Amino acid sequence: MPLPLESIRVLDLTRALAGPFCTMCLADFGADVIKVESLPKGDMTRNWGPYDQDIAAYYLSINRNKRDIAVNFRNPKGLEILRRLAADVDVVVENFKPGRADEMGLGCDTLRAANPKLIYASITGFGRSGPYGDWPGFDQIAQGMSGVMSLTGYADGDPTRTGVPFGDVAAGMWTAMGICAAVAQRHETGVGQRVETSLLASLVGMLNVQGQRYLSANDIAGRIGNYHMAAYPYGTCEASDGQLNIGAATQPMWEKLCHLLGLDELIEDPDYVDNAKRMENREALCEILNQRFRTDTAIAWTHKLVEIVIPAGPVYTVDEVFADPQVVHQNMVEEVDHPKLGRIKQLANPLRMDAFEGKTVRTPPPGLGEHTRAVLTGAGYADSEIDALLETGVVAE
Repeated sequence: MPLPLESIRVLDLTRALAGPFCTMCLADFGADVIKVESLPKGDMTRNWGPYDQDIAAYYLSINRNKRDIAVNFRNPKGLEILRRLAADVDVVVENFKPGRADEMGLGCDTLRAANPKLIYASITGFGRSGPYGDWPGFDQIAQGMSGVMSLTGYADGDPTRTGVPFGDVAAGMWTAMGICAAVAQRHETGVGQRVETSLLASLVGMLNVQGQRYLSANDIAGRIGNYHMAAYPYGTCEASDGQLNIGAATQPMWEKLCHLLGLDELIEDPDYVDNAKRMENREALCEILNQRFRTDTAIAWTHKLVEIVIPAGPVYTVDEVFADPQVVHQNMVEEVDHPKLGRIKQLANPLRMDAFEGKTVRTPPPGLGEHTRAVLTGAGYADSEIDALLETGVVAE
């Protein structure tokens, strides 16, 4: 079975995280992604440690399954190469500051005039227009301005960024989904279209329940730590060796939990008789539950709770995640041969599709300009032309 996007060619003009994450998703689905890096240093993430030998883990994390060409963006001949490549691809993805692509002759209108079937995708910090349209955007800035930080952390603590860069990742995922939708529509219309989102819009669009609470009831949600906003017990408890997540979110689950913990008297206790009362008195109830949970380990309690169909699980550190037997069984880590590092491990795509045939990491993150000659040859450049471009520093390999 061919991969879903095997017939799609993507010119990736992005750098940092949101854009490369988007194009990695497309590459996982089989698209031929040509990553363009600017000379002399390439993608900024190549300089963000820690390193495996002298290759940045940050860069390795978001660039698998791509080809790579290194181009001097400051040279008019370099920009002409990019326009020539854009004329023969299905998708262009960029995350320049608004207006910069147009200044370089790589804007949507320019490229689509030469290639009407082109799908042109843009990721910005705040959108291409509006009062913040010309602002640069970073993940943490968007987390703060989207309200996400105001919802993250403990009630008596400061607003806190999430542990992974959700603004960048969300924008990349939304854009990849929009590109796939545009590809599907192009089968019907024969023409491409602009696809765009921003870090801010991506996070505001994911406020879901918390956002609707305000829109429907003028209810401004705040930070509640590891408690759930609508049910208790649903959150973390203290086991003998660390934190334990449990989700006894319904009345039957609550009663089964009481039986398991030898706390049957709480079922009829007026302070805990239903979810509303348990939410009202959750601080006191939390300490009662913790006294029981501290008598055994998180994983031991997990097995006991799951046996009676109450969702539960330990709170892992990253190293514990990759040692977990379910993560191992689900093949969430794959291995691939790297020309410099040898056999390396990579996070797998979390989707499972028949077309993947059990493998999502097919090629390692490329070296700077690793495929420059091959890409230019495919674009119709003669060997002598490529040699001249290399000699004059317009491109590198």
